[in-house]
Amino acid sequence: MHPSAVSASPENNPAAPSENSKPRREITISDKAVDFAKKKLAARGTPDAAVRLGVKGGGCSGFSYVIQYEDTPPRERDTVYDAGGVRFYVDKKSFVYLAGSVLDYEQTLMFQGFKFKNPQEASSCGCGHSFTVR
Repeated sequence: MHPSAVSASPENNPAAPSENSKPRREITISDKAVDFAKKKLAARGTPDAAVRLGVKGGGCSGFSYVIQYEDTPPRERDTVYDAGGVRFYVDKKSFVYLAGSVLDYEQTLMFQGFKFKNPQEASSCGCGHSFTVR
């Protein structure tokens, strides 16, 4: 199953590029990630909530991915994605590190959950949640 490309509309994204600027790499959200998000939001009893994607400093490699459920409206400078009826918010600072990434869902013997495939990742730790950038 190929990921579905999702892009934020300029109305919801004040930081959207103008026609004269260099095109910005977006975040892609796979169909499997959307299905997993729907199941998790329904299980928590908030099917209309959003999923916040982000990056924070810390972890054994320098940065850690943040994925949390958000019951409030997006912040003023968030990029908002709508994928299959699920809203995903990304703050402006995190977008710098997530641009060009694919948010997917992975299920293996050792791991089950959201997984970023980030072309900006130079290396990651053994747990897969912490990374360094190029």
